[in-house]
Parts: sequence; C-alpha cells; structure tokens
Amino acid sequence: MSEKRTILPTGKLPPELLAALISTLPIDDPDLFLGPGVGEDAAIIEVGGVAGDGGPSSRRHGNTSQRGSADTLLAAKSDPITFATDEIGYYAVNVCANDLAVCGARPRFYLPTVLLPEGTTEGEVREICDQLGAACRVLDVVVAGGHTEVTAAVNQPVVAGTLLGEVARGKVVRTGGCRPGDAVLLVGSAGVEGTSIIAREMREALLEQGWSEAELEEATHYLYEPGISVLEPALAAAEAELVTAMHDPTEGGVATGLWELADASGCGLEVELSAVPVTALTAAACAAFGLDPLGTIASGGLLATATAEDVDAALGLWQEMGRSGRVIGRVLPAEEGVYGLREGRRVGLPRFDADEIVKLWGA
Repeated sequence: MSEKRTILPTGKLPPELLAALISTLPIDDPDLFLGPGVGEDAAIIEVGGVAGDGGPSSRRHGNTSQRGSADTLLAAKSDPITFATDEIGYYAVNVCANDLAVCGARPRFYLPTVLLPEGTTEGEVREICDQLGAACRVLDVVVAGGHTEVTAAVNQPVVAGTLLGEVARGKVVRTGGCRPGDAVLLVGSAGVEGTSIIAREMREALLEQGWSEAELEEATHYLYEPGISVLEPALAAAEAELVTAMHDPTEGGVATGLWELADASGCGLEVELSAVPVTALTAAACAAFGLDPLGTIASGGLLATATAEDVDAALGLWQEMGRSGRVIGRVLPAEEGVYGLREGRRVGLPRFDADEIVKLWGA
C-alpha cells in the first residue's frame, strides 16, 4: 500500500516514522544543545551572550548560579491534551512540567493554545482558564502568552501548551543517557493518569458496573494523589546527579516509555514485569474496560536509570520526599534486545503505539 493511503492509528506516530520525519527537518544548529529524537522529552537550547571571547572554554566554565549566564540553558516543551476533558487545564500544565523536569529543568513560562468546539460557553472557557492559572501558580510558572479560539476543527476542548524553563548546563539529563549495567528505576506506579481519566470520563459506566461513589472519588482524585506530577522527584534526582537518564512515560504507558528509553539510548533492556507497581484501583479501572495498565497513559510515574553505585542513594532520596521508587530492570547492550521477565522466563515487552485509553471511546 502506498504511503498516501496508509491509515495511521490513533495516538503517537510509529517510532520508525517519527524518526524518519525528524531526519527531514532542519535540526542542525550549534545552539541546539539537545534536539528532537524518539523518546527525548524536551529541547535544550543555548541562548544569550557569552562573557569573554565566546569560545568553548568560556561557555563551559561560566557561573551556573547567575540567571542568563552562559551555563544557563533554555528548556522547551510543547504538548497537547487530547484524551481528558475534565480538569484539562491541570493536565496541560503538569504534563509539560514533567517533561522539563525529567531533563533537569525548572519550568518558568507557559504559553497555552486553547481550541474550543463550537457551542462552548463563556463559563466553560473561564473554567479552563481558572484551571490553567491555578496549576501554574502551584508550580510558580508565569503565563507568558498563548492563543484561544472557538473552531469547528475540534469536537472537544484541546489545550496544546508550550512550557519554557531553565537548566544549568551540567545538570541536563537526557532520556538517551543510560548505559549497559545501569539499573532501571520507577518512581510511583503504572497508569496513574489513566486511572483518573477513566473515573472522570466513564463515571456512569463504572456506576453501572457496581463501583461505589467512594471508589470513584478515590480514582478521580488520582490526578492529585498520588498525582500526575513528577516535577519534584525528577528535579531532586537531577540536582543530586544520581541518575543517568530520566523519562516521563505518557501515551502508551510505562511499557512504551521503557521502549522509548531504549530507543533514545541505543541500548537493550531487561524488565521484571512483576516489579512494575500497579495499584488495585488502577487494575480495577483498567479491567473494567479491558485495558492493560502497562499501556495506559502514565503521567505520575517517573522512569529513571542509575549506576549501581547510585541506586540506593536515589531510592533513599525519593523515600525522604515521600515518594516510593523501586528497581524494575537493568540496561543491556543493544544486541541483547528489549524484553520482559515473568517468573524468571523471558517474555516480550509490549509496545503500545496507540494508548490503551483510546479503547474507552471505541477508537
């Protein structure tokens, strides 16, 4: 079948296609410190003037504590919210903030593009604006601009935001930074964001299946507790230089996030599937609609890798912050491949190019 007639599935583009498309774009520039790539969470860009002659030495050894100095880099991330409708503003800010944080960057300026379907009321758009403002205030982020529009091009609200932040040159963390021998870590559990979306978007169906109001309330509140933000544990690990890579698993769940970690680093992975935490409520919410928790949208979980020497320190740091982390696997040489383990037996590690959550709407 020709490329023009190939129908793409709902969700992220297939990684091979995405990599091919990126290769056609103008991405070569000496000021692009970290550019686009499969699995990389954000861009890192050189900005501003450099004291002295501007050579590599003066860039490399500048004052990292001075805002706008040669060793302060710009981090940038764009991301849309297309699954959730309830609390869409909260989702939009936090998913972008997560992507900056896993690069070691502190978010500062947000620019939302809000697309609204025909028939939207003034009250509804005010509600979204209130959500955006509240989420930004919690993270000490300033809304620097953006765009709002009512359009027939969408049939539900869509918020596509760009978040800018800062990171010290020596603190940048890449998804592709892990190496064979590193341990693979997960902070939190699988499917946290998906649990909240299921409860919010499918409330009536869950009630019909016998869910109690208390169960629904708890699942709905997963947005805040355990929460979809990984900003603080990610920034703490980056600042302490205890991780070799970090990644924010979103669409496609923890399983696809692990594949993206392998793609970005050019390494293999061995993952103990039974070690990936899934709460009882997440398991029940996913089972209600035939979803695999490992492939369900996963903001709220933080993937990281660390050398054997730093594993205990990283886990201890997160524990002190009240965040549970555990070892779920190890990084392998590329030729050993990517796979899972169940009861000591090698099995395939699934990859979900279409997030399991789309099954809620029959896609």
